[in-house]
Amino acid sequence: MKDPANPQTNDRPADHPPVACGRIGVLIANLGTPDATDFRSMRRYLKEFLSDKRVIEENTLTWKLVFNCIILTLRPRRKGRDYDTIWNREKNESPLKTVTRSQAEKLGASFSDPRIVVDWAMRYGNPSVASRVDALAAQGCERILFVPLYPQYAAATSATACDAVFRHLMTMRWQPALRVSPPYHDDPVYIDALATSIRASLSKLNFKPDIILASFHGIPREYFDKGDPYYCHCSKTARLLRDKLGMDDKQLRLTFQSRFGPAEWLQPYTDKTVEALAKSGVKNLAIVTPGFSADCLETLEEIAVENGDIFKANGGENFAAIPCLNDSEQGMAVIRHIVSRELSGWV
Repeated sequence: MKDPANPQTNDRPADHPPVACGRIGVLIANLGTPDATDFRSMRRYLKEFLSDKRVIEENTLTWKLVFNCIILTLRPRRKGRDYDTIWNREKNESPLKTVTRSQAEKLGASFSDPRIVVDWAMRYGNPSVASRVDALAAQGCERILFVPLYPQYAAATSATACDAVFRHLMTMRWQPALRVSPPYHDDPVYIDALATSIRASLSKLNFKPDIILASFHGIPREYFDKGDPYYCHCSKTARLLRDKLGMDDKQLRLTFQSRFGPAEWLQPYTDKTVEALAKSGVKNLAIVTPGFSADCLETLEEIAVENGDIFKANGGENFAAIPCLNDSEQGMAVIRHIVSRELSGWV
């Protein structure tokens, strides 16, 4: 009798070894991480990231010159210093890698079906999407559920993650069947998890925020004008979260962070809003980041440090950056819910 945890096909020529098959892979993926904080590692990571035409759609000669001669010369050192302030020194890796690995391990442990194999990948950096698709296929995964961990869809995140999978499938002789989980910006389980997590975090503070900002990673305004639904997804998440927390749009405000370059991005900008609130007399501020499934440079350094400094430098007193869902009980409930739903019919 075949072992369901290690199925193999035996209907092959006698001189050919058996091939593993019959398993179902689940591949969760997040944006990416450098391998280290030194100049070369950061430059390699930034080059891969910012060369993606989904991320930077500009293709002019001016952009190419700026990118290669200025950005890849100056930005690696600066971003390397930022990463160094949040680096997980025990594991010698970024917090995003630590959390995503833990999410995969906890997700895998939650399934009793021996056919299900869970793995994780980064769109940029390591482990690459291609390498993990190969690893799942080598373990006999004839079907793969790909789960980009972006609650709100954007071409610069969700679509490019799918691009990486699709491109690699083009190189494979024996392609696994593929499913991609959709964005979950308005999923009740996700909204409930956010609300529960935020309430718990707020209860631990020694102050009550006058205002809470829900800060999402921004995209250029031009991308929205071309039809990207990201702004609408972020707005709906913020609205549903307000409803769940019993707040209005003055108490919980939508903002966008991490703009890059001179073009207009989605507004209002988080840093400008933080500065204006502090100057207007707001003394107690908290920021939540519902668009990030795991804490990373943009939450641990940009929000917790940079925006905290902006707030206090302009008259604010108490500031808190609320943790992401990460691999918490609430965070894992969201991921498990999405995966279980999308595996329907396969298991």
